[in-house]
Amino acid sequence: MTAHNLILNVDSYKASHYLQYPPGAEAVSSYIECRGGEFAEAVFFGLQAFIREYLLTPIHMGDIDEAEEMLHAHGLPFHRAGWEHILQAHDGLLPLEISAVPEGTVVPLHNVMLQVVNTCPSCFWLTSYIETALVRAIWYPMTVATQSREIKKVIARYLDETADSRDSLPFKLHDFGARGASSLESAMLGGMAHLVNFQGTDTVSGLVAARRYYGADMAGYSIPAAEHSTMTAWGREREAEAYANMLDQFAGPDKLVAVVSDSYDLWYAIEQIWGGTLKERVTNSGGTLVVRPDSGDPVAIVTESLERLMRIFGATTNSKGYRVLPDFIRVIQGDGVTRHSIPQILQAMKEQKQSVDNITFGMGGALLQKLDRDLMSFAMKASAIRIDGHWHDVYKDPVTGPEKKSKRGRLALIRQPSGGYATVPLEQVNPQQNLLQPVYRDGRLLAEIHFDEVRRRADI
Repeated sequence: MTAHNLILNVDSYKASHYLQYPPGAEAVSSYIECRGGEFAEAVFFGLQAFIREYLLTPIHMGDIDEAEEMLHAHGLPFHRAGWEHILQAHDGLLPLEISAVPEGTVVPLHNVMLQVVNTCPSCFWLTSYIETALVRAIWYPMTVATQSREIKKVIARYLDETADSRDSLPFKLHDFGARGASSLESAMLGGMAHLVNFQGTDTVSGLVAARRYYGADMAGYSIPAAEHSTMTAWGREREAEAYANMLDQFAGPDKLVAVVSDSYDLWYAIEQIWGGTLKERVTNSGGTLVVRPDSGDPVAIVTESLERLMRIFGATTNSKGYRVLPDFIRVIQGDGVTRHSIPQILQAMKEQKQSVDNITFGMGGALLQKLDRDLMSFAMKASAIRIDGHWHDVYKDPVTGPEKKSKRGRLALIRQPSGGYATVPLEQVNPQQNLLQPVYRDGRLLAEIHFDEVRRRADI
């Protein structure tokens, strides 16, 4: 069995679909859109990663033999002649054309973002066959990137209200999600998608993906940080020594170190260790200690931790009238952090005149895992078929589910004079107007995009 048998990267029922199209079928055109959901717009991202990982490597006879054996045993027909045609006439590369908006483009819901059509009349069945792999390949990184960007907008708004600048924004949401993702590939794609918006991450596989698929030498950064096992290994009676060792190893001019401080009693750690035994070392290190609370109600814990640290170490008042800890100490909240709790925490801080400059967020499973395709209702639908040389509209319009009505015809995405976007019939626009540009054709990546370009387009 090969690691990536593209023929088997499919839903079972797709194997029978080549027998279900009308006679004379030559081409099927399908599109992807977000049909609704919690966010009003989506960051288009992840297509190049999918193309590079799956579509640039040809299938071979072993793939066909394996797929035939498995699908027949599974109870389905298998289009051996079709796949052998792809192998012999197209060197094993898929005769498809995929057109899409440039990655990083922020597209309002209900608009076409991607369109795919077969380039060989014998492979009219291939367009829909690729749906399973293609939809999954983009709904997940797009949803992570979109949620991350929406959180970025919230944090930016609170920075504008409570801080002197947005300079710290790129590091305000740190990815803690690697261990909570469902697979290594999920962590890679989701971790990379978060980095479209922020530069803080502990998901190393996301850095690997950004380098491998989008040419980013180093897309994100982190700092030395403690976990409970390294702190509790010293025992409760030696907690202060454990913290002192963190300063010995990692503190110093212009250095940052994060220390989880709730192993036993967070308030004791703040008051008696950081604010007592080690106060002078923290104050004079020349770097920054980041205290990490990791349990309790996040709204109450964050605001109370900041109050105590300000009472111990002092605070200045910025030009907006909000209090800021000295540069040598900050807080990171990594427990109970979601797109819903972040604005609650920031609002509570604002009400207590605490600047957002004091806090960074770490987000785990809620960033990379607590998401699904329905959050923005991703769907790929056939919208046109060419039969005997003539294109015909294809659509669904269920009486029992009007929200599932699909678009018809071959489509284009254009910018309106007002600055918004509109999905229109392909025949109504010239190719220069159409924002959907060919990205993949017949086994070749046509337009390579760098991670920096994605970031620029997605910037808030």
